[in-house]
Amino acid sequence: MITIVTEGDQTYPVDVDASIEVENLKALIEADSSIPASHQQLFHNGKLLSDDTKTLSSYGVGSDDLVLLRDARAAAPPASSSSSSSSASAPPSNEHEAAEQLRQQILSDPTTMAQLRASRPELADAASSDPARFLELVRAERNKMAEVHAERLRAEAQLAAADEFDIDAQRRIEEAIRQERVMENLEHAMEYSPESFGRVTMLYVDCKVNGTDVKAFVDSGAQATIMSPECAERCGIMRLLDTRFAGIARGVGTAKILGRVHSAQIQLGPTLFLPCSFTIMEGKGVEMLFGLDMLKRYQATIDLAQNSLVIQGNRIRFLDEHELPQEAKMEYEVDENGQPVPASAKPSGGGAPGAGAAAGALGAASANANAAAADAAAKSASFPGAGQSIAGIGSGTAASSSGQAQPRAAPESYGFSFSHPPAAAAASSSSTAAAGGGGGGGAAAQSPATTSPTAAARTAAPRGAAGATGAAGGASRWPEASITSLMDLGASRVQAIGFLDAAGGNVEVAASLLFQQ
Repeated sequence: MITIVTEGDQTYPVDVDASIEVENLKALIEADSSIPASHQQLFHNGKLLSDDTKTLSSYGVGSDDLVLLRDARAAAPPASSSSSSSSASAPPSNEHEAAEQLRQQILSDPTTMAQLRASRPELADAASSDPARFLELVRAERNKMAEVHAERLRAEAQLAAADEFDIDAQRRIEEAIRQERVMENLEHAMEYSPESFGRVTMLYVDCKVNGTDVKAFVDSGAQATIMSPECAERCGIMRLLDTRFAGIARGVGTAKILGRVHSAQIQLGPTLFLPCSFTIMEGKGVEMLFGLDMLKRYQATIDLAQNSLVIQGNRIRFLDEHELPQEAKMEYEVDENGQPVPASAKPSGGGAPGAGAAAGALGAASANANAAAADAAAKSASFPGAGQSIAGIGSGTAASSSGQAQPRAAPESYGFSFSHPPAAAAASSSSTAAAGGGGGGGAAAQSPATTSPTAAARTAAPRGAAGATGAAGGASRWPEASITSLMDLGASRVQAIGFLDAAGGNVEVAASLLFQQ
């Protein structure tokens, strides 16, 4: 039994032996299909059965094999026209012309060429420089699709003839029906929502940690804000690492938590300075991950319509794809230990999520970071320090002479980025920094605090000065507004006066000393 399959999905089972000649098989097919034997083209495994005098066995055709039937009349050239324009627009008369027409269409469309080069580089190279090779590849692809289609038809025919009480056969029928529904769903999605197949870039923002530029990945699915050890070293905060909060984060894979930096300054936009705690985690390929703890703490809004992160009225623009860090453009795969590693053999393409695997693993792994840190904290007998919470600096406000917080003006509506800061915002930031340079001013400037070597050498002074001032009953020679500003940052009154004494009345330097404790 040999099954004849046409390009129109029609099947003709022919009960013949493999010793029959091709011309006799064509005569039998003519009786069933009404296609004259002279116009029949028979293919087996992509090979044309060209010699009618040979037997089917000489071409390797065996029992239960599939043979593809084509009607040569379908490829006949159309009737000639006296009009040159109609002849120019006539469809190709053979596969050579069709392949050349397809090649020219690909070459004339840069978008199609780029997509083809990403998915089928060999076919793209052949389209660019080798028409003969392009025709060969197109022909092989067409024959492969025909064979797959014929195989599917044969499987359907076998299932239709199977015993209806055979459980395995019913399971195969169920799977075949499910696959059909999957393909229908795919075709529906490609027709009505093709944008769902595009590449989605991750959300990154420009920020500064301790004055160092960092591109932070915004991930509302990560429980904690995370930084890599290398980035922490670059930002100069690794010396503040509390190793009692070390542990193992488990999620998509595992990651080692080295510890926690309880407070460091982060700048978002030209005027917004916030205290932030970082869980230092190694081995995940992302420098910094802006997690849910910071998003909820400052009631941030991810505004996808405006492509920005909004925190207390400040709009920080999400980075464009060309501005993303290199690790965000790489593709990742999971190794035998469940860890995401760069897939060096797979260059970054136009649609799949590049750093999505690493970022997803990092976000899921960080979900247990706080729990591990809490475990470590519970085991420690005591924690040094006064224990005040650091609050107020995240409000994005400036203290007035009366000590009341005044809201800042919102930046430009399109959002801020350190990569492309607006001229007006940069000028405003410069003037604010210049105005905040006065040591005895009544306002707490929000520009980055820079500690001079002299002030850094006097970091031990606040405790002694604070004790002396406390003994004196809390009196101070510094303006009340300066003391209130430091108290808003979490210091007690005695500590605030001590820091001002050590900083010579400079609120910025005093705030920097507070953050270093």
